[in-house]
Amino acid sequence: MSNPVISRFSEARLPTPNGEFRVVVYRTGEDAKAGGTALGMGLEEHVAMVLGDVASAGGAAVLARVHSSCFTGEVLGSLRCDCRAQLDAALERIGQEGRGVLVYLVQEGRGIGLGNKVAAYHLQDGGADTVDANLALGFEADLRSYDLAAQILRELGVTSVRLMTNNPEKIAGLERAGMEVVTQESHWVGATEHSESYLAAKKSKLGHLA
Repeated sequence: MSNPVISRFSEARLPTPNGEFRVVVYRTGEDAKAGGTALGMGLEEHVAMVLGDVASAGGAAVLARVHSSCFTGEVLGSLRCDCRAQLDAALERIGQEGRGVLVYLVQEGRGIGLGNKVAAYHLQDGGADTVDANLALGFEADLRSYDLAAQILRELGVTSVRLMTNNPEKIAGLERAGMEVVTQESHWVGATEHSESYLAAKKSKLGHLA
């Protein structure tokens, strides 16, 4: 199956507490599949938050974060995950460095969609961990793809990244898509009593790095 074609749709300056970023919206040009967006309809849109000239010096070794959407954590303030804290920490670190990019992909619930993610929460309330809940619903533990992220990074002029992540599959996915990861930069944030088991499962079952 060929990768979806992305196109730069719109962009503007975006002042934030971490500096004035450039926000760039990309469209895939294809209808979103079920679970692909919060509504599961329309065109898929993904976002890049860019600070500084990421194409300078040949676009090499750019500090980067590839981040998947989390409506419950980032919008509703859920303490069941560390997604909002990771997003904030990545933008803060890019701001401190003065050059970098955060690619924000609409891949809710590790790719299963918002409704299924909440169904997985219900199973977790019954004792399943985050991986077993996805499997019980008939999904793989992680359905995300990083092909779009690699395309977006290349479109911005990035040729290699210093990737803020704990997820080895994210590194492997980007490299399979042709984006060189020169270093993995640990990106753990503090746990809460509600997220401890979630983070432990990511380490023990998904191989997330220390």
